Amino acid sequence: MKHLFVIATGNPGKIRDFAHILGTENKEFKTLKDIGFTDDIVEDGDSFEANAIIKSSTVAKWLCEKKIEASVLADDSGLEVFALNGEPGIYSARYCGYHGNDQANNDKLMQKLEGVKDRSARYFCALSYQKVGEVDGKWTVSEPKIYEGECRGQINFAPAGDMGFGYDPLFVPDGFDRTFAQMELAEKKGISHRGNAIRAMKTDLDGRT
Repeated sequence: MKHLFVIATGNPGKIRDFAHILGTENKEFKTLKDIGFTDDIVEDGDSFEANAIIKSSTVAKWLCEKKIEASVLADDSGLEVFALNGEPGIYSARYCGYHGNDQANNDKLMQKLEGVKDRSARYFCALSYQKVGEVDGKWTVSEPKIYEGECRGQINFAPAGDMGFGYDPLFVPDGFDRTFAQMELAEKKGISHRGNAIRAMKTDLDGRT
């Protein structure tokens, strides 16, 4: 019987990231939609870590109430520009004032960086892991464990590429002369912040077995 991993997202594309790194042998991956979770999750934390824990804890408690054994994985991530004191940070998806407008977010970032020489930045990911299961006849949820991943680079002076999303057309990872949006997906995944966080978790979990 395969162990269930619930990814706290409605985006089925994220499953591929986790499944590719963690492997599918003895593992089954599902999104919130797959398990029938429809509750609103209010991400009102003041850090990536806090928001990741809010998501994993909410889903884990829901699974516990339904007595469904699973591991819950939730990540929160974004772009931090050091010269801007970490902006846009946890507000990366709504930097322009509302959610989901990549072009407006990129435009605001470029305006903020006009005349700024230090354009160093990083993509950062906090990944929260919790287990739901029966222990000594009682259903419990484990304390969240956080794994972190980052990818450092520079903010380009002009957008380039059309294969990414978010700030990918502006972000050039260290050691490369292309933006994330100019990279094939497999190449980007090999150095991405989320991939690095998942790999850190895999190393830890493999070490426990």
